Amino acid sequence: MDISSALKALSPDLSDSTKFNQRWGQLPGAAAALAIAQGAAKHRGLTLVVTPNSASAQQLKDELVFFAAPGTQILTLPDWETLPYDTFSPHQDIISDRMRALYQLPTTSEGILVAPITTLLYRLAPVSFVTGNALVLKKGQTFDLNEQARLLEATGYRRVDTVFEHGEFAIRGSLMDIYPSGSDWPLRIDLFDDEIESLRTFDPETQRTETQIDAIELLPAREFPLTKTAISDFRLRWHERFEVDHKACPLYRDICDGLAPSGIEYYLPLFFDQCATLFDYLPRNTRLITFDELAPLAERFWTEVNSRYENRRVDPERPLLEPKEIFLPVAEAFALMGGLPRTELAGQTPVLPALLPPKVPVNAKSETPLAALEQFLANKPDKLLFAVESAGRREVLLELLRSIQLSPTHFDSWQEFIAAQQAIGICIAPLDQGLQLSAPNLAIITESALFGERVQQRRRRKSGTDNDLAIKNLTELHIGAPVVHIDHGVGRYQGLTTIELDGQSQEFLELHYANQAKLFVPVASLHLISRYTGSEETLAPLHKLGSDTWDKAKRKAAEKVRDTAAELLDIYARRAARKGFAFKDPGQAYAAFSASFPFEETADQEQAIAAVRADMLASTPMDRLVCGDVGFGKTEVAMRAAFIAVQSGKQVAMLVPTTLLAQQHYESFKDRFADWPVNIEVVSRFKSGKEIDAIANKLKDGKVDIIVGTHKLLQPDFNYRELGLLIIDEEHRFGVRQKESLKSIRSEVDILTLTATPIPRTLNMSMAGIRDLSIIATPPSKRLSIKTFVRVRDDALVKEAVLRELLRGGQVYLVHNEVKTIEKAARELQALVPEARIGIGHGQMRERDLEKVMSDFYHKRFNVLIATTIIETGIDVPSANTIIIERADKFGLAQLHQLRGRVGRSHHQAYAYLMTPNPKTLTGDATKRLDAIAAADTLGAGFTLATHDMEIRGAGELLGDEQSGQIEAVGFSMYMDMLNRAVKAIQAGKEPNLDAPLGSAVEINLRIPALIPDDYLPDVHSRLIMYKRIANAADAGALKELQVEMIDRFGLLPDPVKNLFRITQLKLTAELLGIEKLDAGASAGKIEFNKEPQVDPMAIIKMVQTQPQKYQLAGANCLKFMHDMEHAEARLSTVETLVDSLAQAH
Repeated sequence: MDISSALKALSPDLSDSTKFNQRWGQLPGAAAALAIAQGAAKHRGLTLVVTPNSASAQQLKDELVFFAAPGTQILTLPDWETLPYDTFSPHQDIISDRMRALYQLPTTSEGILVAPITTLLYRLAPVSFVTGNALVLKKGQTFDLNEQARLLEATGYRRVDTVFEHGEFAIRGSLMDIYPSGSDWPLRIDLFDDEIESLRTFDPETQRTETQIDAIELLPAREFPLTKTAISDFRLRWHERFEVDHKACPLYRDICDGLAPSGIEYYLPLFFDQCATLFDYLPRNTRLITFDELAPLAERFWTEVNSRYENRRVDPERPLLEPKEIFLPVAEAFALMGGLPRTELAGQTPVLPALLPPKVPVNAKSETPLAALEQFLANKPDKLLFAVESAGRREVLLELLRSIQLSPTHFDSWQEFIAAQQAIGICIAPLDQGLQLSAPNLAIITESALFGERVQQRRRRKSGTDNDLAIKNLTELHIGAPVVHIDHGVGRYQGLTTIELDGQSQEFLELHYANQAKLFVPVASLHLISRYTGSEETLAPLHKLGSDTWDKAKRKAAEKVRDTAAELLDIYARRAARKGFAFKDPGQAYAAFSASFPFEETADQEQAIAAVRADMLASTPMDRLVCGDVGFGKTEVAMRAAFIAVQSGKQVAMLVPTTLLAQQHYESFKDRFADWPVNIEVVSRFKSGKEIDAIANKLKDGKVDIIVGTHKLLQPDFNYRELGLLIIDEEHRFGVRQKESLKSIRSEVDILTLTATPIPRTLNMSMAGIRDLSIIATPPSKRLSIKTFVRVRDDALVKEAVLRELLRGGQVYLVHNEVKTIEKAARELQALVPEARIGIGHGQMRERDLEKVMSDFYHKRFNVLIATTIIETGIDVPSANTIIIERADKFGLAQLHQLRGRVGRSHHQAYAYLMTPNPKTLTGDATKRLDAIAAADTLGAGFTLATHDMEIRGAGELLGDEQSGQIEAVGFSMYMDMLNRAVKAIQAGKEPNLDAPLGSAVEINLRIPALIPDDYLPDVHSRLIMYKRIANAADAGALKELQVEMIDRFGLLPDPVKNLFRITQLKLTAELLGIEKLDAGASAGKIEFNKEPQVDPMAIIKMVQTQPQKYQLAGANCLKFMHDMEHAEARLSTVETLVDSLAQAH
């Protein structure tokens, strides 16, 4: 009998009608998922699996997808992940998964549903609501846009400008974008008149369409309706149940206004005559599978429900429904479960011959690191599968296995592996633990069995991220914000305005200057505008139009820029001229080190690691900047670089700005290099003077491989025997003097700089080709942005935040930055939340104790960590998704951002609570910092926060006083552009132009409509961004790409938009030819050249001589042309032909 048949024979039959109740015994590792998948395959009906909690439900679902036969329907009904009677609503992705399951359940004939026990205790909307409000859309169907928008809002969809999340829709002309509940991808509906012409999925990150589909089901986006009838019923039932002043109840008023307030889910019974339970949705012939210990968990949940009801029922603004109206009593739920045929995963004798999963740890310190695996293989299992998390991890493991002459066959699925002849295979699989059966002799070995616990990330898709900082800046523009115009200086933005000019509508940016002067800037010239950053908005200068103040400020800045650029280039020229050390390729050892990384690398991280490795193996010294937001994985890039250096016999110094960070990085390095013979030391305030002297001596003798420390490492008493790599963390946090010291080292060794909030100076140096740059802009997949709240410190709020996290199986950080009172804070929290398991961590603890605390927290031995800012950087704990920061007003912006980055590292919604004393006692700067961090809650916000920090602190603190004066005069963005141009000029052997440091802009006026009409793209910010992107396009290819994108996102281009693209193309060509101004009317026009035109003068003279009726010279630098150009198309075509003919004479 082959393995496949043997497994089928083993698997129990769920359809056996003689066994109403079965016991399968406890199945270790992945054996439970295998047994359920095989049992469900034989069952002619639905299999409902009830798990102890949300985390186990998600893990089991992933494992079932792997083991189940292709085409098996596997649904999940997740918990809301909110507390009973919460004032939060579930995340939209959770609602989406729930709606998909509830919609499909009644008609499911076979398949598996996985749900945590708490989900069974919630009452649900009636089956008729879910199935009756689903709308099927097909190509060719009639579709009334306005009517559909009304229906969507009534079923819980939100109208937005751009669709990113489930439950959102947007309308632009004849296009509707919608992210349907239950769908994996958002949808773009393209209409022709009132008929659906096409249905296409699109990527929410790029907004570009992907594939055509024929039909889709639009499910409700909420579990309750918001129609006029439903609202009327809600009001009626509210008054029946509550005797309160409804005018004082914000929730009641919101519902009456058609809004869905947070926490409305706990008022579900007010929308329906009668609620349902999950059992009402189950099809006939459903079989129940339960895990052990469900009853105590259900009882504990019910106790929590009653406790919260009693504590909160006294609020007259938010009266509560009794628990039995919203939840199913435990006895009732278990009685309903008892009515179903049931299989328990409990008892002593397992139904499968399952053993504990094999443990075969890799011992890197041993001469034979894979000895445990070789010993296991000596028993010759009939079939062995290595399960890895991703393709990248598969390659790493294969490289390691080759060292013991093992080459497993690659399989795409479990079914393919089981059916194959080959005994040993490798496969990408989301298995937490492995599997071992005694007959047949079959085993699955996971990465955690080899390398210790790995932290799996639920991956949805990988995508790059477009980080156009200038464009991102524009999205933050508000009325009255300071902006910089290249030619006129700093003014104030007053919005977009449409003006009739020569009978044509044109869109302009309205800017106000000193003495009530107004400047209207055509949108085609948006590349001349940038957002002013450099000091806070109220201190930004306001220039006077027509005065020479701006020109003086610009020239002064240009002189400074020239000097800075020359100085920078001198350093980098010296480095390029020197021959550096080419590190050895560490080969197999590097593969083993990489394999022990407990996370899956993102695409950007892989590129950064590969780039650093290539730099180090080359003979030119490396100088690479790795930019990435907190928690995006920069430290691992540094670890890999350090490993390469140490393997080549070189020393590594890691320079960090604070002693706390030094200690934290030291611990991270010790942890990461624990299995390797590498000596690591730290120089920080935790060390005595005698210890530091001893370390300095060991460093000189080459007995230290890696040293971590603050700027002390730059002092003369630290002599390295053979320094090969310098890693600089958060360079912008060093003082100017320390940066000067760094310059002298720069040309000697390989340099790797890590930063989360880059100074655009550093970024621009990289973009100008002076420095190599790697941006890790892709967050670990499925990470959600962090909901951030600034609140006055309150015990009830702290208790609620902690309980919400613990209820969904998560962990909490509480930052209490005073060591003296940290024990007291822990006792107070324990009294507040008795069910919490609390640990304490701070910098004054013994190193080993602190390490143990961090390790215990990582392994979930306790679920609340009260700590000082020692956690600012450190180990990733993906299940920690709530952070409470006490006295947040005392922290700097970058520090708050770093701390907040400790959470939000998984697919769960993360929460950050910034606790402050009474707001009246806060300083102005503290308030601004807290406002900025609360606003920048998107992923990758580090870039945005760098500019905010500069506004709050002033540029001086970040860049040194000399440069900051110039930056405040001309604005940050412009200063960087000037520096960029100066660097390029000096690189090309030219002197930077001090009179026109930004080059000259081409002015084109053809008196034809060239704009994005507001009926084509109604959102002002979106219009502004598209204008900026068009104005910034570098060449014809970029313009073509933008046209394709706009047609895709917003529909066919109207004529004014086509004109805008054609005029922008003209501008690009004109710039190359040295044209300054291009003007044309109905019958004539003129072209003005700059002092150094890039056109053959003889070609122009020939045109004038051969066609004098068409062309005339008007002065030394001006060409006039005459032509019948009454209509817009004729005018554009004439000018395009003329400019093209001049380009041929270029």
